[in-house]
Amino acid sequence: MVPSENDSMMGKRKLEELIALEGKKKKKKKKQVATPRPACSWVYFSREFIREYSASHPESSGLKAATKAASDAWKSMSLEEKAKYTKRSREVWDNYLTTAPARAPKPRKQTNLVTRCSPGRLFNVLQRLTPDQKAAVRSMGFGSLLGLRCRTLRRSLCLWLLERFNTARRSLEICGERIPLSPKDVELVMGLAASGKDVVNSGPDDLIVELRNSYNATNHGISVRLLEERLAAPEAGEEFKRSFILYALGTVLCPTARLDVSPSFLHFLTNMDTIHQYNWGKFLLDRLVREVSRFHQGKQRAVGGCLLFLQLFYYETVSVERPGSLVPGLGPCLSSWGEEEITEREKRERELGGYGFGEVLYKESCLGTESSRCRAQLDCLPSGRMGTSSEHGPALGHEGNQVERDQMNGEIIMDEANLPIYLGDKNVVCGDIEVVVESVRKACQNKEYGCKETLDYMKKSEHEETCSYAPCTCPLLECDFVGSSEQLSLHFSSKHWDSGRRFRYNCPQAISLGMNEPFLVLQAEEDGILFLLNKGIEAIGNTIMITCIKPSSSKETFLYDLVSGRGISSLRLKSFTQNFPGRVEGFPPVDFLLIPFRFLNSSRQLNVEVCIWNSTELGADCPALGLAIS
Repeated sequence: MVPSENDSMMGKRKLEELIALEGKKKKKKKKQVATPRPACSWVYFSREFIREYSASHPESSGLKAATKAASDAWKSMSLEEKAKYTKRSREVWDNYLTTAPARAPKPRKQTNLVTRCSPGRLFNVLQRLTPDQKAAVRSMGFGSLLGLRCRTLRRSLCLWLLERFNTARRSLEICGERIPLSPKDVELVMGLAASGKDVVNSGPDDLIVELRNSYNATNHGISVRLLEERLAAPEAGEEFKRSFILYALGTVLCPTARLDVSPSFLHFLTNMDTIHQYNWGKFLLDRLVREVSRFHQGKQRAVGGCLLFLQLFYYETVSVERPGSLVPGLGPCLSSWGEEEITEREKRERELGGYGFGEVLYKESCLGTESSRCRAQLDCLPSGRMGTSSEHGPALGHEGNQVERDQMNGEIIMDEANLPIYLGDKNVVCGDIEVVVESVRKACQNKEYGCKETLDYMKKSEHEETCSYAPCTCPLLECDFVGSSEQLSLHFSSKHWDSGRRFRYNCPQAISLGMNEPFLVLQAEEDGILFLLNKGIEAIGNTIMITCIKPSSSKETFLYDLVSGRGISSLRLKSFTQNFPGRVEGFPPVDFLLIPFRFLNSSRQLNVEVCIWNSTELGADCPALGLAIS
């Protein structure tokens, strides 16, 4: 059969299509395959086990049975038996880290804020409280929360503020300026005390076993719904107080990235009579900085901490109104911002073009409010506590001849519970009553830890913020000792002399940390000051840092040097210690040295060389001061 002209044309067309298709295939680039990640120790064991199992069990039904047998064998093996495969996996992993090209980190793309801070939940609970329960809340120093009016967070604003939150400097960099944050700001915005004892949410677990069981606490935490059910009961005793503090911390003040409330809060809730003595402003700010730092590092998608404080702080420090139109509010800023005020504020922000176009006022909006609080507090004082007769002169009360004699001597002694909470000026005039507080004196709250200061009431809070006798806790898990830093030094050297390591300033010392050692206590021979060599575990290695056990308000710092080496390679960190009143929990925003796992020795120990310089010798004699601090 002779092919027709149409057949030849169709053949040519098919041939051209085939040639064009082959050309496209040749031009198509092959997808670059990245270096595969190394296998774990289980994979190396299972490969070896399955080969031997298949050879010795030819009647086996296949890979499924062999894998099941390998899994059972792996579970029954001891750590020593697994060490062979763990070491092999670690060697391969270390080689992968040193030879594989660095991966460019993907930029964080997050348009929606994920947070557990929910003022609406707390607002709904507050509306159901009985008068007795509200009185119990006030007695703990949390009465300002009863004035909560904001029910929702403006998430776009919070996300905008988080992007401009400098955790190292503890400041907001907005409107072209750097606005520092302090515990006093928390007090002005949230109405919580910014002076007193440090809140320590750590200690021996056996002290809170009963509390954990009573709240059904798991490794995830304490259920928020369980707390809501308990707060619905009319009871207003100690159980209510503890549940309320947990609920307030877990929903607004200190929420974490999880849904539940952290059970570590139970450590400072064992004695409910001392709740009002704590520095809640500092605690809230420290937790907020820690949670934002973890968010910036990409360790968690959800943001913890009191974002409500950030939102209201922005409203109070950045004005979008015309000059002279700002009117100071009464009481904490928390009660000044309801849904209507926030909606109007957001509308004004949009009219200006978005966030950050206002005028920074810092804390000017809060000036003048403390005298208003004074008047409100004085109006609520019992009538029998004050004298109004002018012939007796200024008086805070007279109950018997002793008080009169004290007044004649120019000194008045009162219980702190009977004093006004807010006193902004030394002389406060309220109607016909003139209260002179210059002569009111009170012992420092750290008296039981050795402080002998008796101060004017107006200077008392300033002293307690920097008091060198502020309590510190023993870092050992099995010890619950609490005392000043000097008392703690004597306690540790006498009771735990064999649980730490003594060293001399300015002298390098070699130290080894085992795999299961989270920290090592270091005590200086010259002055007995305690330090902690802290070790953490990350995905690719260990983190180490040095902190000093002193009150957080202490300004004394120590320069330290950390060196870790393996062969010709070495890693080094020079930095200053930060002060913590006990063990370091979580991942604080301090300098640290990251040491890869391949630097561990054959015994799986971490070898480091430590040198700490005495703070009194940080001068020309210290060679490290001329170097840049990491």
